[in-house]
Amino acid sequence: GPGRIPLDWTTRISLVLGAARGLAKIHEEYNTPKIPHGNVKSSNVLLDKNGVALISDFGLSLLLNPVHAIARLGGYRAPEQAEVKRLSQMADVYSFGVLLLEVLTGRAPSQYPSPTRPRIEDEEPAVDLPKWVRSVVKEEWTAEVFDQELLRYKNIEEELVSMLHVGLACVVPQPEKRPTMTEVAKMIEDIRVEQSPLGEDYDESRNSISPSIATTEDGIAGY
Repeated sequence: GPGRIPLDWTTRISLVLGAARGLAKIHEEYNTPKIPHGNVKSSNVLLDKNGVALISDFGLSLLLNPVHAIARLGGYRAPEQAEVKRLSQMADVYSFGVLLLEVLTGRAPSQYPSPTRPRIEDEEPAVDLPKWVRSVVKEEWTAEVFDQELLRYKNIEEELVSMLHVGLACVVPQPEKRPTMTEVAKMIEDIRVEQSPLGEDYDESRNSISPSIATTEDGIAGY
């Protein structure tokens, strides 16, 4: 929205990779029983003094009554949580997918504004982010999905589309079809990232992108 300071591409990748690794570590360490983070959202991803992304608020869900945890925590909710009022590791994956789509699109997810985070004047209205991304990609308007700031960078089209694939894989409606956070972290690690955030990779006039993605009812082709 107006007045925001856009993050460069390298910083955005570092943020989502740090969050993915953190969630993967939690899920691996607490695999039996499967304890989730339960409160995945952009405001819980922090940067340390070295620029390394850390995910915060883990453990808070354990202190709350499971019946009230989803309403109290306010993270990005998976569709199955509308009926099954429980936190889960697969719901964490969905929430991370929404976070990743937020980073790629620059748009606020539908859970916001909320009572704890009122809408700011002149701010873009919140949207059902996974639904919106699927609808745009289905029409092969891939360039319309991404934050316009990202379209100014040269030679990152493949990285953008690959990251979008990861995000859409995470927000597949059926929880059993989502990848694990360990798999998600590996996918992101495997995506080649240009390390020059500005300089020759940045173009003030760039505003288009070519790759497109084939979608299915369950998500994206290939997942």
